[in-house]
Amino acid sequence: CLKEQGVDTVFGYPGGTILNIYDEMYKHSDEITHILVSHEQGAAHAADGYARSTGKVGVCMATSGPGATNLVTGIATAYMDSVPLVAITANVAKSGLGKDSFQEIDIVGATMPITKHNFIVKDIENLADTLRKAFRIAKTGRPGPVLVDITKDVTAAKYNYEKQEPVKVERISDTIKKEDIEMIKSSKKPFILVGGGAVISDAAKEVRELAELVDAPVCDSLMGKGAMDGNSKRYTGMIGMHGTKTSNYGVTMCDLLLVLGARFSDRVIGKAKAFANNAKIVHIDVDTASISRNVVVDVPIVADANVALDKLNEWAEPKKTAEWQKQIKAWDEENPLGMRRDKGMTPQMIMEHINKNYKDAIY
Repeated sequence: CLKEQGVDTVFGYPGGTILNIYDEMYKHSDEITHILVSHEQGAAHAADGYARSTGKVGVCMATSGPGATNLVTGIATAYMDSVPLVAITANVAKSGLGKDSFQEIDIVGATMPITKHNFIVKDIENLADTLRKAFRIAKTGRPGPVLVDITKDVTAAKYNYEKQEPVKVERISDTIKKEDIEMIKSSKKPFILVGGGAVISDAAKEVRELAELVDAPVCDSLMGKGAMDGNSKRYTGMIGMHGTKTSNYGVTMCDLLLVLGARFSDRVIGKAKAFANNAKIVHIDVDTASISRNVVVDVPIVADANVALDKLNEWAEPKKTAEWQKQIKAWDEENPLGMRRDKGMTPQMIMEHINKNYKDAIY
């Protein structure tokens, strides 16, 4: 099933109850690379990183009890950051469940709050379809982790495998109405906030097209980094408590805020009631639960960022916002992130500038 789902790399650490799976993995080591980690937590984080960098579903494995519980932090990270991940754990035999058997733990119950879904497989007949469901759920909608726990007797059993083609995951597209974006036309001070959803949906090209089309500056959350070219004259840096003054001023003073796949975390918005008070907010997000949860928005669009941006770029009319761009540039020059030596700044002058402007931040 792993090969069927296109898995080429698995991160894990073996132990007693999962050894049968490792025996089979070894037989297919020319097709699936297993990366042995020093600790199960490393397996979950490595699978998370693999998924972020490749766009594929990350896979990690661990044995029962402490092996499974050591995956929890990495699973939680993937859940919070919308990373597709399948964690495979083994448990004691079905006959030993609920008896405080050696290294028995209810890992399904333990991870329920931090997974999109999880399963315990007690019958070999259900194993293949359960794994298929796990990969489909991990990739569908807002991506996230799924855990599959397999009892030891199931790992030792045999069953006829019949290959199936992986189900194609359709991008979510709500009914996006042209009138929803009419406010773009009348906006004089548009601003774009890019979140992780734009990165996950591979919408970097569409983000940059929209920024050029509506002549808007662009800021991002930490998860949204990379969608906008960091060297672009439109890019104002991160937003929020770790962001730039230009980005925070811009969001505060804009009259239209286009939010692309961001969840409005407290590190981004600060005081929720004071966030973007002067703006109409258009929020595109694949997750219905993220809409108006932390910040009430004016136009909610439940859709994959890539799909929604295709429509916005098709419908939005080109515009120029010269005065707004002039103001953004002025804020940027008044509040630079750093000083370049090729501008005639010596190290001593740079330190004097830092001490004068950023003393509170340093101390």
